[in-house]
Amino acid sequence: MSQKRRVVITGIGAVTNLGHDASTTWAAMREGKSGITKIDDPEFDRYENWSVSISGAVKDWKPEDHIDKREARRLDRCTQLGLVAAQQAIANSGLDMSKEDPTKCGVVVGSGVGGISTIEQNVITLTTKGPDRINPFTVPRLMVNAVAGNISIKHNLQGPASAHATACASSGHAIGDALRYIQTGQTDVMIAGGSEAACTPLCMGAFMTMKALSTRNDDPAGASRPFDADRDGFILSEGAAIVVMESEEHAKARGASILCEVVGFGNSCDASHITAPDAAGLGASHSMAWALRDAGLNPEQIDYVNAHGTSTPLGDSAEIAAAIKVFGSHARKSEGGKLLMSSTKSMHGHTLGASGAVETIACAHAVRDGIIAPTINLHNPGNRQEDGSVVPYDMNLVANEARERPVKYAMNNTFGFGGHNVTLILGRYDG
Repeated sequence: MSQKRRVVITGIGAVTNLGHDASTTWAAMREGKSGITKIDDPEFDRYENWSVSISGAVKDWKPEDHIDKREARRLDRCTQLGLVAAQQAIANSGLDMSKEDPTKCGVVVGSGVGGISTIEQNVITLTTKGPDRINPFTVPRLMVNAVAGNISIKHNLQGPASAHATACASSGHAIGDALRYIQTGQTDVMIAGGSEAACTPLCMGAFMTMKALSTRNDDPAGASRPFDADRDGFILSEGAAIVVMESEEHAKARGASILCEVVGFGNSCDASHITAPDAAGLGASHSMAWALRDAGLNPEQIDYVNAHGTSTPLGDSAEIAAAIKVFGSHARKSEGGKLLMSSTKSMHGHTLGASGAVETIACAHAVRDGIIAPTINLHNPGNRQEDGSVVPYDMNLVANEARERPVKYAMNNTFGFGGHNVTLILGRYDG
């Protein structure tokens, strides 16, 4: 078997509730800002009995400022967000796509639910006005692969083009697939990431009735609190993040500015429950262990883990258990472990299928800048017991303020309903 080619990230784009581009999003993460706010979408006014009134919706963003107005009307918000993030990423990378061999360039973008707002809007049309009034663009708008398809058309990407829909692990899978395409030589350039626009009445109501969401409605900025003993659920959010990945030789040949290297990818399935994670974190530990093996690294070489950390009691504890299983004394605070962990979902909430890509921003900058974004709202780390006491976690969690420390390797975990687990490892690029 031929040696795998090295793969680097040369551009990042993003549209999130923390900022309308990747640099603004990263600045907010670094500063510990929250993007969680009160819901002000008039679509929610159609219905009553909301026990949740906060979300991580992207505010003050108009697609027509970035996409032709006529084209934008034909796209679901999920695709609009992803298309703009891709445009930003390509511009950030300095690539001139007109000079590239289109058959050596591809795209993989993940989404958990795709064009859900299109589905909701047209169900209302169907029930109130009849089938002949359904928007003729409904099918190309609602498809989960609409983001990848529109990006490939926009930028003439004739290589591999696909979409992952593995719930919250979707964009992690997308970046992992892109890594393999480049490593094996099928492509030189891949556009990869995720997009989600699920802050809709149906999605909100569905997660609400599952009791998965925080009801800390009077304190939006403090509602997402991964690993805190008083966490009570996640915050449903939206956004998109896209990275440009290239083979090292391709990037160097064109004099690209390299942000970091993608060195490892692992994935697994809990095979235990359709929504709940394995309580012992076994599936997650297998994903992390395989990513380490794929990267050729020992556990002690990882400096930072960006946790999936959604702010749910079971999920957070399972991930801590998985990390301790994989990293042992390197993770245990009581044994002088050096491994640091944080969850940026404390700031931007849970972007479902876009999570892995959004959190790649934090990992990429951690290895480049030596700055670890914090878990905000983390005042009492651990699990609260029935008697009110708290059993603390035996890990070094970066709480409330960013920490400066050299990071050579950062691990990015994303886990999803269905038991899907994905782990990516990014490394500092030293040439």
